[in-house]
Amino acid sequence: MSESPKQFLILGLPVHVMNDYTCWLLERLQAKIGTHVVTINAEMTMQAEEDPSLAEVIKNADLVIPDGSGVVLYLKWLLWQKVQRTPGIELAQILLQKLDKLDFNTKVFFYGGAPEVASKAAKFWQTQIPSLGKIDCYCGYHSSQEEKELQEKLIQIQPQVIFVGLGVPRQELWIAQNRHLCPEAIWMGVGGSFDIWSGNKNRAPAWLGNNHLEWLYRLYQEPWRWRRMLALPQFAIKSIIYSLTSIGAIG
Repeated sequence: MSESPKQFLILGLPVHVMNDYTCWLLERLQAKIGTHVVTINAEMTMQAEEDPSLAEVIKNADLVIPDGSGVVLYLKWLLWQKVQRTPGIELAQILLQKLDKLDFNTKVFFYGGAPEVASKAAKFWQTQIPSLGKIDCYCGYHSSQEEKELQEKLIQIQPQVIFVGLGVPRQELWIAQNRHLCPEAIWMGVGGSFDIWSGNKNRAPAWLGNNHLEWLYRLYQEPWRWRRMLALPQFAIKSIIYSLTSIGAIG
């Protein structure tokens, strides 16, 4: 039996800290306990400040992991917590790698990305882990009619692990609206992970991530993100004020 995640508040949003997220998720998967995983960073936190519906989804999620460096540094410096950054793409990869150790053949579903991206990502993982078998996919660009087809497909297949790559906040809102279709599944927003797995894009070098500078590489790849990066200093200022006026840990 794995440890239970310890919950803290950052700007009123929950963040869960534990040593082994994957073990906890696998136990819930085997117990058929539906789980919504959110990977939170400073940018998402600031979006939630402006979007009450996103904030509500995060508060209702079963597991909120510290993905971004800003969130990790907040927990370390202001709450004195021993915590490591857990990028969503890495948690998803570890989860896929450990699925073959379960006693049943887990059904995996990739939803999101441009045409062919999710299918290329699925082929990559089928090559890496042949025991996964077929990974069903659905493109993130489609009509309202195709949305109904997607929902019917999920009901029919009943995948146990569903990765959604629609970007924030769309993927979090979509999961909250549709997780009832597969109530026993692990649902997780994975952002641009399909682009990485398909080979369309590259991740930042490890040394940048280890030094909390992965955002700089992302800005280099996608200069149009500069406006969104303004959320980082805003988060730093607001989180310091919040830590001075609130109790971060709630149990």
